[in-house]
Amino acid sequence: MIDPVALHPQVWAALQGRRAQLPHALLLSGQRGLGKSDLAREFVAGLLCEQPRGDGRPCGACLACGWQAQGNHPDFRLLQPEASAEADDGEEGKEGKKKASQQITIEQVRALDDFLTVGTHRAGLRIVLVNPAEAMNRATANSLLKSLEEPAPGTLFLLVSNEPVRLLATIRSRCQVVAVPLPPSERAVAILIDAGIREPGSWLALASGSPMLALALAQAGDGGWFAALREQLLQGGEVDALAGAAAIERGIKEGKGKPALRAVVEWAIKWMVDLTLVRNGLPTRYFVGQTATMKTLVAGVPEIRLLRFYRHLLQCRREAEQPLNARLFLEEFFLNYRALFMN
Repeated sequence: MIDPVALHPQVWAALQGRRAQLPHALLLSGQRGLGKSDLAREFVAGLLCEQPRGDGRPCGACLACGWQAQGNHPDFRLLQPEASAEADDGEEGKEGKKKASQQITIEQVRALDDFLTVGTHRAGLRIVLVNPAEAMNRATANSLLKSLEEPAPGTLFLLVSNEPVRLLATIRSRCQVVAVPLPPSERAVAILIDAGIREPGSWLALASGSPMLALALAQAGDGGWFAALREQLLQGGEVDALAGAAAIERGIKEGKGKPALRAVVEWAIKWMVDLTLVRNGLPTRYFVGQTATMKTLVAGVPEIRLLRFYRHLLQCRREAEQPLNARLFLEEFFLNYRALFMN
């Protein structure tokens, strides 16, 4: 477990600087895998704690900390997609169960009405955590906007977002933004080493500098859909499209949280970026451990062909967000990928 405060001491200090005069809404924004969710939860716990430590962190011993640890503090509400909640509880993939929503629904926001109008416990602070905020569609966001425009006294809305540009401009304008930047690579590497990760630099490169994502990838090791995808991509023109699609689909179904097809496409896009860099004699950016194999793969492949497939993947990323047959989608992807290397 990585301590989010140790990872982002400057951001934590900035949050503590707002405690004396909290705004009605804060937006923590930054790329995926930085530990924003953990940082937000620690901030919430510190605000609700009845005896916070000098650095603003929760004491972990008072009644409020006990409630928060058990997930039933009366002055706290968490808005997140049902799919995320099931993944946290280990409920994903149970037979006969309706597929959980990947979005925060308007019903969840409407359910806040009573919470926002009744008094708080011991006259304390009332907090609503929205994570990730971009999981709200337009109707849901507009419903939340009404509460942001006329906030109840003693209420803090804390929004966490990986893609703040996807939020309504009216939502962003009503929040004070706290940017969560990439931590210095030296700090991120040291923390990953403390977490028992070998070759932390390579995993950090894969994760675009996001240490929490690097930790998740490293802990997956040789298992999971990501490892299966990397294995297939390394085969270049020898990849078996049918077997590759089956392996990825199986990994997605078995993986915690069932990552969307979009995530698979995003990793393929990073792979194509590195292939193009290698084709031009430049160092890789993400898959630094596969540079030698990439050089062999792209030898003789026209650069224009790589660029066209890259643009095709950008289109696939949009399509992957729509309901579709995962197996057919993946088979077509691998067939097109194999064609890259054919003369």
